[in-house]
Amino acid sequence: MSQGVRTRPEGSGQTLSGAYDTALLDLDGVVYAGGSAIAHAVDSLRSASAGGMHLAYVTNNALRTPDTVAAHLTALGIPTAASDVITSAQAVARLIAEQVPSGARVLVIGGEGLRVALRERGLVPVESADDDPAAVVQGFGGPELPWGRFNEACYAIARGVPWFASNTDLTIPSVRGIVPGNGAGVEVVRIATGAEPQIAGKPLPPMHRETILRTGAKRPLVVGDRLDTDIEGAFNGEVDSLLVLTGVTDAAQLLAAPPQHRPTYVDADLRGLLTGQPEVTGAGDGFRCGGWTAKAGAERLELDGDGASLDGLRALCAAAWTAAGEGTCALDAEKALARLGL
Repeated sequence: MSQGVRTRPEGSGQTLSGAYDTALLDLDGVVYAGGSAIAHAVDSLRSASAGGMHLAYVTNNALRTPDTVAAHLTALGIPTAASDVITSAQAVARLIAEQVPSGARVLVIGGEGLRVALRERGLVPVESADDDPAAVVQGFGGPELPWGRFNEACYAIARGVPWFASNTDLTIPSVRGIVPGNGAGVEVVRIATGAEPQIAGKPLPPMHRETILRTGAKRPLVVGDRLDTDIEGAFNGEVDSLLVLTGVTDAAQLLAAPPQHRPTYVDADLRGLLTGQPEVTGAGDGFRCGGWTAKAGAERLELDGDGASLDGLRALCAAAWTAAGEGTCALDAEKALARLGL
């Protein structure tokens, strides 16, 4: 993917599972939500794998270990090895190991995924600021994480100990709705200390580096549901991306996306891996995709046609992104989106 201003989603005559050697898949909001598989995810991934596409799972959630994630995916019906799971815990552990001596103690504010990743790098997890840590690492600890863990982070940071965060996602999806993510906890510590952590997870380079090192992907496709992590991470890594609308991003947010948040492809769910992507073409002063045409009017996006709603959304993206240029689209899209039922 070329760095720059994307003005429309791209088309693909091949299935995406045939055009790319490796799918770098986010988990929450893409494969499952709250532990349960998202509709069409299992069958789509099994078919993509059977066709020769390597599936790798790249998550900012540092709570669970790769073994646990692989077992969960396998139980859902997607056979997965631990080596196919890359977490922000692994990325941040590598980042820390590059800056502290082997065998150094690291204060953990988070779950077992962080502890396992630190041990893999020859570091020693500890629980208290009084254990003389060389670093503090903060990752998602789940809803049961005690508030006192934030206190330990603050005590150590106040003593000058460097602070690392696995990721800064403010929210994560669950079965019952959107809930606070690790970024919310990072904000608690930031407010209390005035410090700034070194961050490893998507969309930043340490996570992309960890992913490529572990997968060996030559032509990867990032698949995600978040514009500010998955899609921006693909943009930063200069690789192509597929946004699926099964997680936190809705159609209105997609239309308003700035250049670094504009995916190469967009589809409703993971069935998009198994199909080609319809091309968006110019049509007078607007854009056509399938049975829909869209253009930017003086005050709003205008949509006309009938057919698949995703084709209409792709055409609207082209109109919105072209009108926005380097910025975000400020045109009223509510009526246009209502026609699509999105």
